[in-house]
Amino acid sequence: MKPIIPVIAGPTAVGKTAVSVELAGRMDAEIVSADSRQIYAPFRIGTARATPEDMQGVRHHLVGEWPLDSPYSAGRFSGQAKEIIPSIQTRNKQVIVVGGSTLYVHALIHGLSEIPPVDPQIRENLNQELITRGAQDLHAELVEADPAFATTLDPTKSQRIVRGLEVYRGTGTPLSHFHTPPPLPDQRYQLVVLHVDRELLYARIDQRVEEMLAEGLLDEVKQALADFPDRSLNAWRTIGYQELIPFFEGVYDLEEAVRLIKRNSRRYAKRQLTWYQRYKDALWLDMQKESSVSAAERIQDEVARQNH
Repeated sequence: MKPIIPVIAGPTAVGKTAVSVELAGRMDAEIVSADSRQIYAPFRIGTARATPEDMQGVRHHLVGEWPLDSPYSAGRFSGQAKEIIPSIQTRNKQVIVVGGSTLYVHALIHGLSEIPPVDPQIRENLNQELITRGAQDLHAELVEADPAFATTLDPTKSQRIVRGLEVYRGTGTPLSHFHTPPPLPDQRYQLVVLHVDRELLYARIDQRVEEMLAEGLLDEVKQALADFPDRSLNAWRTIGYQELIPFFEGVYDLEEAVRLIKRNSRRYAKRQLTWYQRYKDALWLDMQKESSVSAAERIQDEVARQNH
């Protein structure tokens, strides 16, 4: 049987990087990132991408490797990860998957068949865009996002166009992808969910946002906007970036942008935790009671137990 691959997940700012790097050192492993935003090359500070110092010499895959103007999705991630993982194993290295992108983790472990719930606000926004932009314009966007589905429609089928874009914007995955039954997993995985008390997590998120600003987030967003000015790119719907675009356009001030980043980050963390509760076999680790070292030890012990 193939060795168990630990999948370290959990909400933003919970400490996944430190635990995964510690575990990688213990297991002689390489890390595959399951993060839908850290994959984009220009997005470093705002996605809290691990620095070379954080990585401590551990090789990371699918980090900062994708151009901002090229669509990326859970299906594409799963396909790439399923090529990368065996290549790591052929070098007699262990594999650790790390990331908070819920759908990416699900796609890797279980495949994609059922369409997950999408934030109702996305549909409201699209219905408003249908009025202001028109069905033809939305259909053109759908052609870029999901050509397989778009070719089955004519541009007058406005509600089906809205549905296609709703799923794509909400999941990062084309609706047509969900019409294909998922293959059986070709590896064995153990999901590990790191968590802390919600008030502490929210305080960490707020602190992280302040640190990002101090590290140069505004300059990073300004440069990315100069290089990729098309605001309709799916990548721009990233927390920490989407809130700053109206600031640069003079819609509101920096204080309001920061408030929105913190608020949206907290809401996202809450959704992440709610999502992971569906996995009955997950190992949950309370990071108020664990250090990165002790958490890595717990995971290593669990992997060893299942491998024997």
